[in-house]
Amino acid sequence: MRRNQKVVVEEEAQIDLTPMLDVVFIMLIFFIVTASFIKEAGIEVNRPEASTADPKENVNILVAISATNEIWMDQRRIDARAVRANIERLHAENPKGAVVIQADNESNTETVASVLDAAREAGVYDVSLATDDK
Repeated sequence: MRRNQKVVVEEEAQIDLTPMLDVVFIMLIFFIVTASFIKEAGIEVNRPEASTADPKENVNILVAISATNEIWMDQRRIDARAVRANIERLHAENPKGAVVIQADNESNTETVASVLDAAREAGVYDVSLATDDK
């Protein structure tokens, strides 16, 4: 036997995934931060048409009133007596936000007026009624 014989040990080739995971994590954070979240009232309503409709910025609180006079906020049905408390809670989260009432064509004017009153009692005076363009 030879004394100076070298023993060659083959190492398995491994791919280091740490840099790739770092890049994926940074991209995930980027998309979460830049995403815009759209709030919806919870139901689809047939809004009335108006020729003076203007787009509204900083809409934070959407209140939908169905054709059967059901009031919806944050994708759940709300009792008429709880509208003010829900508007106060949502307004506290974003004080610069406005209230937009999405009332169906068939909804009762009394229900729309009660939601309007509840918004003003909650301290929100920037209240609008959603319409479609003619």
